Amino acid sequence: MARNAAEKVVLDPDDLRRTFVRIAHEIVERNGDRPFALVGIHRRGVPVARRLAAQIADFDGRSVPVGELDISFYRDDIGRRGTSEAPVVHSSAIDFDIDSHVIVLVDDVLYTGRTVRAAIDALFDFGRPPAVQLAVLADRGHRELPIRPDFVGKNLPTSADERVNVRVEELDGIDQIALVDSVVRSAGEA
Repeated sequence: MARNAAEKVVLDPDDLRRTFVRIAHEIVERNGDRPFALVGIHRRGVPVARRLAAQIADFDGRSVPVGELDISFYRDDIGRRGTSEAPVVHSSAIDFDIDSHVIVLVDDVLYTGRTVRAAIDALFDFGRPPAVQLAVLADRGHRELPIRPDFVGKNLPTSADERVNVRVEELDGIDQIALVDSVVRSAGEA
């Protein structure tokens, strides 16, 4: 993974741990006794959703279902990314009835809103939940669609030239969020 010298860590492992705890508490507080489930958007949204579920189990004692959602074929930019490569496809796994759960979509970074739009389209192929909420670790602004998160770890106003790198232990060997002043993208960047 290429790193730029202008990278600035904005959340270190301790900051991220506290962020997971806070978001988990907010999700429980907002949903009360209503049954809810977490659905992580591949790729980094999946480990984030699992960690939130573990935090909820730790302090609330409830076991929250966790699903995985692949949006590769729901994106509106297939073929427009300047590459002829096929999208990397992961499996979706939602092993619970979404019609009876409030669904909290989970992703690492909210940017234009197009990923969330694709995720909502994909989710509704599994059923019709009573409500859909959105939890993200970082909101970097620059929305192109009218989408707003319900739960945010950190608001990071960025320029168009900056990137937000979310790294999670499960995939990257470290927990951190960093800003990079570069147009070159590598794994985990949005």
